[in-house]
Amino acid sequence: MKNYIVVTGGAGFVGSNLIEHLILKTNKKILSIDDYSSGSKRNHIINARIKYIKADTKNINKVISRYKDQIVSLFHFGEFSRIFQSFNKFDKCFRSNSIGTQATFKFCLDNRIKLIYSATSATLGNKGKDKNLSPYAFTKSKNLELLENLKNWFNFKYEIVYFYNVYGPRHIKSGEMATVIGIFEDQYKKNKLLTVVKPGTQTRRFTHIQDTINVCYEAWVRNKCTHYIISNKKSYSIKEVALMFSNKIKLLKARPGERYASSLTNMSLNNKIIRKYGKIHLKDYITSFIKS
Repeated sequence: MKNYIVVTGGAGFVGSNLIEHLILKTNKKILSIDDYSSGSKRNHIINARIKYIKADTKNINKVISRYKDQIVSLFHFGEFSRIFQSFNKFDKCFRSNSIGTQATFKFCLDNRIKLIYSATSATLGNKGKDKNLSPYAFTKSKNLELLENLKNWFNFKYEIVYFYNVYGPRHIKSGEMATVIGIFEDQYKKNKLLTVVKPGTQTRRFTHIQDTINVCYEAWVRNKCTHYIISNKKSYSIKEVALMFSNKIKLLKARPGERYASSLTNMSLNNKIIRKYGKIHLKDYITSFIKS
């Protein structure tokens, strides 16, 4: 009986929230695979149905081989996921997003395991040209091309969910892998200047983690073998977001890989995209954060 779900990156921001949701919504057992490069034991969900494994996804076949006949689905959320840092840590980005992801795809293909893959809005902007702006966007876009070919060659089954600047409980607030909203929260609490990368007018569609997880779960349940976008209808410039917290802002020099807008699309390769919009609004979230 296939009674296991695997979550790569299960000790990370998105993965831990997903596991919490799966425990509430299903009766499945959960295997988390995480190398703890950005994940943390603080994100572990305490439940007897969850097993946490410290490992690199490139070794996925070795570390969970004994479970392979019991796995129904795999959520692959354990990739390197920062644009600017993908320049500074290219080797790490490549090992995770290319070598590790290829091993994960093959494990799913060989064992007939349904894949749910986290794509990124970073590959969609400027009529698709933004995919070449950074190692992160490039590796993610190539993974989508590989999945499309695996579907055509071997009838590989998967769902794709495009993420848009996810924020909320357990997002990273400090260090090299911190998220924009997490950084602003940390700086606000410490009464520091909020750092905005020039020009500050670049826009993003910020999406709450719960809205994101709801669509990941929906994609898994509906089992349509298609692509989903989960974003917010409202976009904000980075400077506008900083001003929601405080008027104490410090502009940082422009850096490589910077996108100037988050783009929506109706098509991805040969797949129609199902577009979903989040119900939780960033402005309400920030107002609640400041009040608390």
